Amino acid sequence: MKIKISVVQRQRISTTVSALTVLGSLLCGFIVVGIIFAANGVNPFFAIWRIFDGSFGSLYSFKETVTKAIPLITIGTGLIIAFRGKFWNIGAEGQLLIGATLATWVALNIGPRVTPIIAIPLMFIVGFIGGGLTAAIPAILKVRFRINEVISTLMFNYIAAEIVQYLVVGPWKGKTQYGFPYTDRFPESSQLGLLPGSRIHYVTLILAILAAIILFIIIYRTKFGYEVRVIGENPNAGRYAGINFFRTTVVMMIISGGLAGIAGVGEVAGLHHKLSYPFTISAGYGYTGIIVAWLARLNPILAIFSGLFFAGIKVGGDAIQTSFGLPAATVDVFNGVILFFLIMGEYFINNKLVIKFVNSKTESLKTENI
Repeated sequence: MKIKISVVQRQRISTTVSALTVLGSLLCGFIVVGIIFAANGVNPFFAIWRIFDGSFGSLYSFKETVTKAIPLITIGTGLIIAFRGKFWNIGAEGQLLIGATLATWVALNIGPRVTPIIAIPLMFIVGFIGGGLTAAIPAILKVRFRINEVISTLMFNYIAAEIVQYLVVGPWKGKTQYGFPYTDRFPESSQLGLLPGSRIHYVTLILAILAAIILFIIIYRTKFGYEVRVIGENPNAGRYAGINFFRTTVVMMIISGGLAGIAGVGEVAGLHHKLSYPFTISAGYGYTGIIVAWLARLNPILAIFSGLFFAGIKVGGDAIQTSFGLPAATVDVFNGVILFFLIMGEYFINNKLVIKFVNSKTESLKTENI
């Protein structure tokens, strides 16, 4: 008896298989994270409970979770449309920073002379444009010159970070900041309102939820969304159908990067009220947004819930640092492990293992599908 194992593509992907695979991927991720906790002498069950208790266990922690979910939902939603078109946008971190930078310019130069009803919409508009244009450049480089988008979008993250760092220690360094590398504080006309007793800048939260709903409609109910899905699923069919690859790719990346730019506006106008070091403006939201998109199965509506989930991990990560003395990188390890298993799960959603038992005498086959 011989055993032959092969991988074949699934002809039909049921909702049940998809949901169970995602749940199984998360379970495997939590098991591996638990092993890491145990290796550091920490009770894994208590540590994982502490993470979610520290993020959802009280009204204060839940409000903090919603605050961190705002950029994750916004960025994750934007990445979904790019990933749907099989364009691997790894540059949301840089697109967020460029959006925050342009919004800062508006706040400091135009904000003092206008009312909030002019300053705040203008900040969001220029933030969207800045993030969108930053994303459009790698799109053009790929379509016209076949430059790998993973490399180009990733490199733009470093370019954007260096631009921000140059500005806050150089020409934009605030005269009222006592030598610290910050810009001057935004005028009140350029500060977003917060929900009472929280740090939730509700304007950006509303924009994030609206973006998820609108993109869901665009992807599944419009011609443009159909074109994005076609070039992502079957580029040859797209060419045969006469889809304009250049236009579709650039537009979807402008939307993707623009939403990251809006997230950047929310961070500087809603929380910090100034531009400072890149790692202060964004706690790795551009990278975590990738995991948000994958956990949502590239569904913009589900990105709202996956954004809350990973925001909870970020907030709960602070709790385990204080409770167990674990390093700050523990949260990044957690996110990386979850992403690894989600990608693995994605593979098994689209493919299945086929085990063939071969009788060496009769050469008959007995097949079992997994």
